[in-house]
Amino acid sequence: MRARGPAEGDPSGRLQRAARLLLARPLLVAGLTPDDEFRLVRTYASELREWFDRETGWRLVADAQTIRLMKLTADPQDQTHPARDPKARTPFSRQRYVLACLALAALERADGQITLGRLAEDVVLAAADPVLAATGFTFALDRRERRADMVAVVRLLLHWGVLRRVAGHEDAYLGTSGDVLYDVDRRVIAGLLASSRGPSMIGDVAADGRLAALTVEVVPDVEDARNRALRHRLTRLLLEQPVVYYDELTEAELTYLTSQRHAILNRITQLTGLVGEVRAEGVAMVDPADELTDVRMPAEGMQSHLTLLLAERVAAAGGGGLRVSELHRHTRELARAHRSYWRKHATDPGAEIELVATALDALRALKLILVEPADDPLVVARPAIARYALAEPTIRETRTTGRQPRTAAR
Repeated sequence: MRARGPAEGDPSGRLQRAARLLLARPLLVAGLTPDDEFRLVRTYASELREWFDRETGWRLVADAQTIRLMKLTADPQDQTHPARDPKARTPFSRQRYVLACLALAALERADGQITLGRLAEDVVLAAADPVLAATGFTFALDRRERRADMVAVVRLLLHWGVLRRVAGHEDAYLGTSGDVLYDVDRRVIAGLLASSRGPSMIGDVAADGRLAALTVEVVPDVEDARNRALRHRLTRLLLEQPVVYYDELTEAELTYLTSQRHAILNRITQLTGLVGEVRAEGVAMVDPADELTDVRMPAEGMQSHLTLLLAERVAAAGGGGLRVSELHRHTRELARAHRSYWRKHATDPGAEIELVATALDALRALKLILVEPADDPLVVARPAIARYALAEPTIRETRTTGRQPRTAAR
């Protein structure tokens, strides 16, 4: 993704473009990033480091080969923006996340070059660790699906710049007809983990506790420190979340945002070009260039068209919500109505289940709906989905005798 600034010729426009590049991709690696973009961010590294440290508490580390913005997540429990296979765009499962961690651990100890076959063997050995096996996790290379998991992890490491392909291709390994040789970049590995504390400093042995402890920040009990922590928290949310609803904030966060909203939004706009949209229910930082997002709506393609139509259906249902089974029925009707334009399998029996699930994942990621668990889950609209609702058409009678009435744009 290339992030453009509205006025790239002047210094403020170039700084804005550099900030957008970092927000779009917090890890930039020389050779993988276009040279002009890498040089631009390095040129403004000092200004960006100061801004992100003051407003978000994120560290910026830059050298001649890598630039890393250490973005601490605003919500560690948010599962709506998973890592994806760079080729297939499928979201990572828990298994692939574990494999990615095991592969990084193996690469940290590996030589400067490694083959995919050797890396996979190291991962299999690491997966046999009794502590990991006690959690129920197992991994072997006896099936093509497992080799595909390993290849998906390697593609992500290639995308990050951890690995550089020297010879061969992953498809040959997947078909058991060949192997792949990579260079290993340990500087990139060392900069991947963004945390407030090093893992070795965490005493909690439970997985959930260790994960939460990685991003916990201790705030001194003085007013300046508390206000700084609130500013960091709110600015992170506004930069990272599609919408920040007031009812999701603590009382202290809401009070601070109410008193400092104009200043916070103005600083974000000056650096990034995002424009604050303030409503009764919350605030969204809108990107006029539509670049700083990994989930677009509307977008091209059948799945995006269906997502838009389901958003309209949920918005029209109001506060009572809709059951997923109702959306399944509605999707079957839509598939028949759009059979000339949609993919052929959309009308297959049972196809609506995956189509609706994918659409709901996108709507949840955009914070447009909530899904309440049940045997037949309930989909509840959130305020921001109102922009996808369509009003009833208004029929206007023309004054000229003999002309037909026309339907106004909805």
